[in-house]
Amino acid sequence: MTTTTQKKTTSKPKITAKKVEVIDENLPANPFAFEVLNLVSKQRTNAKKVELLKKYEHPSLKALFIWNFDESVISMLPEGVVPYSGYQDQVSFKGSMTDKVSEEIRKMHETGSISLGASDTQGRSTIRKEFKHFYHFIKGGNDSLNKIRRESMFINILEGLHPLEAEILCLVKDKKLQERYKITKELVSEAYPDITWGGRS
Repeated sequence: MTTTTQKKTTSKPKITAKKVEVIDENLPANPFAFEVLNLVSKQRTNAKKVELLKKYEHPSLKALFIWNFDESVISMLPEGVVPYSGYQDQVSFKGSMTDKVSEEIRKMHETGSISLGASDTQGRSTIRKEFKHFYHFIKGGNDSLNKIRRESMFINILEGLHPLEAEILCLVKDKKLQERYKITKELVSEAYPDITWGGRS
């Protein structure tokens, strides 16, 4: 009787390549603030974040960062939820301006249409176009403006913006941009050494 010994074969674990997300660093001409902030926020290294902040440098971005990070810039707008101003708005949508912005953003994520080209048929404005009005909303900018007029102007700007741009302004007025985007004052200072912090109010 002959016995055959079977060789034990151990299967080698399969080595699978880790899927690396490829991030396209090329934004369209005149990108939205949210496109730049999203792109910068996704980067894994501070060096890359600084590089992209430099690449997409624009006065409107600097204005956002100064409003958000400079402690001497004091918002003249109430903190927290932004209300609706007009009766018609209150009738057509139950909730605040903040709720409406959040709802529009949720819908865009659900449909996968985040960019203006895919989701905006109303020719909305951008932070690039509106940043010249920011001085109305900070102390020392236009102190003669009364509270109601100032808040109405802010709401009008929000209503005209792409929802993701409007969200940025709601964050910046409360100095909470860093809660949504992984961008710090230190990174901004490195990217834009020409920004002088302090002494603004």
